[in-house]
Amino acid sequence: MPALTPDAIRTATETLTDLTEYLREHPDPAKALALVEPLLDEYTGVPVQLADILRTLARTLQDHPAIPRTAETDLLIAELRTAAWEQSDQHVLHYVLDGFRDHFDSTPSDVSGCGRCR
Repeated sequence: MPALTPDAIRTATETLTDLTEYLREHPDPAKALALVEPLLDEYTGVPVQLADILRTLARTLQDHPAIPRTAETDLLIAELRTAAWEQSDQHVLHYVLDGFRDHFDSTPSDVSGCGRCR
């Protein structure tokens, strides 16, 4: 595995920014769902990964001898762990994508008019 750098992480976040900008251009819904699907994967998606990162960061900081053990650092570590749990709760977003996919699969493609007209 190549060494991780802040620039490598920035590149990943820039890709997410590119995706956001692309979605603002009102792309085909099927393509939009396909692009977002890996981000919301039940096991490897962003909510799960970010939760793991936050928990691991909390553990790293708590166990590192250079980090002072104070009430303030304990509170900050607890906040990281709370944020990790909140992120973990978002793993169910893949069900939302499943619902949209089911909806698109059951909607006839030859229906004319905009979404409000149907």
